[in-house]
Amino acid sequence: MLSKEKMIRINTLAKKAKAKGLTPDEAKEQTNLRKEYLETFRSSMRSTIENTRMFDPEGNEVTPEKVREIQKNKKLH
Repeated sequence: MLSKEKMIRINTLAKKAKAKGLTPDEAKEQTNLRKEYLETFRSSMRSTIENTRMFDPEGNEVTPEKVREIQKNKKLH
């Protein structure tokens, strides 16, 4: 997860961009912070999906085969 300070900075730059625009250095900083945020988000989402098992109402596992292979290779389940 991104630090609280970085999240605050992302929001501050977004508000400033809407209000009066950013300097070239601030625009570069914003781009880098957004890139870092997306990488962190994607990594977290991938981990969540890879660690999830799905079951139908009868109790049969219906986890997609692709996810099961990843789990098997990582020895998660």
